[in-house]
Order: sequence, then C-alpha cells, then structure tokens
Amino acid sequence: MRHRKAGNQLGRNPSHRRAMLRNMVTSLLKYEQIETTDAKAKSLRPIAEKMISLAKRGDLHARRQALAYLKDKAVTHRLFDELKDRYLDRQGGYVRIIKKGVRKGDGAPVSVVQLLTPDEQEKSGKKKTKKPKVIKGAAKVPEKDTDTGKRKKEMDVERS
Repeated sequence: MRHRKAGNQLGRNPSHRRAMLRNMVTSLLKYEQIETTDAKAKSLRPIAEKMISLAKRGDLHARRQALAYLKDKAVTHRLFDELKDRYLDRQGGYVRIIKKGVRKGDGAPVSVVQLLTPDEQEKSGKKKTKKPKVIKGAAKVPEKDTDTGKRKKEMDVERS
C-alpha cells in the first residue's frame, strides 16, 4: 500500500529520482532555464523554490542545507550572493513553467522551466483594483430629500 507516499514517482526508484531532481535544480539555478517534461517540471518547481527561500534566509544553516542538496558548490555561492537579491521583495513564485509542445521521439509533453527575471517581477507586481460588487436584484436606496431640492423649487416659483 502507498499510504502517505505523496509525490510523483516519475518511473524511477527513490535514489534515482532524488539524484535526478538534485541535478535538475542545480542546472536550473546555474543556467536559469532548462527544458524538461511536464511531470519533471512540476516535481522540480517546489524544490527550486525551497532553495531560493533558503538563500533569502541567508544564515549559515540555510547555506549548509543548500550545499547538502545542490551538486555544485559554485552554484550555491551564486544562489546566495546574486540570485538572492533578485527575490528579496517577492514571496514565492520564483519559477515559471511554460508548456512548449511534444517531444518528437516519444510524444512526451515538454516544458521550459525558467527563473523569473527582475523586469518580469515588476510587471507582475502590479495589483488589480477591485470593482465594487453589485448585487443583482437589490433595490436601490433612495436618496434623502435635502433642502437644496426645496430651495430650487422656491427659486423657480419666484422667477415666474
């Protein structure tokens, strides 16, 4: 039984799957863009975002955790020095998955996994203003009579 065994198996045993995801995260942080299948991309996203969150934390323990997972020491140093500054004001959503099409050989759906760039973050940072909701079937509230309405009538009577 697979009780409490969440996550995609990707047709691999656990050690192979863990090694593959470590390699993919390292490559993504090194090149900032990789091309892979949809299933692998969906499994890769949470791990890559956790690595960036560790970098944002920036303490020694976080650095050691990232070094334990990533395959290349230089990529870890780059993550903690350069990439961290890019995402300091952003709370999650550092990775984008764009569907590309199907692979020619086996017809597998292929995606491009990218790290967001600073100029793309500014565009997505704008918040949309919400319009006030109008409840259908609700009666309009009549406006109160004011003195100005009475005064206008009195002025019209005086002019005539």
